[in-house]
Amino acid sequence: KGRAIGHQPFVAMTFFWPELERQVRIEGRAQKLPEAESDTYFASRPYTSRIGAWASQQSEVIESHKALLARAALIAAKHPLNVPRPPHWGGYLVIPDRVEFWQGRPSRLHDRICYQLQDNQWIKERLSP
Repeated sequence: KGRAIGHQPFVAMTFFWPELERQVRIEGRAQKLPEAESDTYFASRPYTSRIGAWASQQSEVIESHKALLARAALIAAKHPLNVPRPPHWGGYLVIPDRVEFWQGRPSRLHDRICYQLQDNQWIKERLSP
């Protein structure tokens, strides 16, 4: 995702709760977090997740799961206590310009409420299902 955002920063994310028949969709522009914030968040993650961030070459083809585990073991041996944040690892912040709330209904006459940023003001609209 990071590479894709680097080429095109406009993103959308959806949070869906099927048991509640609710969904929130957020659209906006992603921007990289400052290094200090990425460092703080990385340090808060579990030790094994920090090792995994170094061991995984995310989305690249790997030889085997065994090779991935061996790479993780080497990194854990190198950093037994404090795992620094890899230079390629960082967070993103999404600055929203559109937020839609969806509430499902058995009749399929769902509620859809949309907030759209226009001229620095949020405009609220009800959308047809």
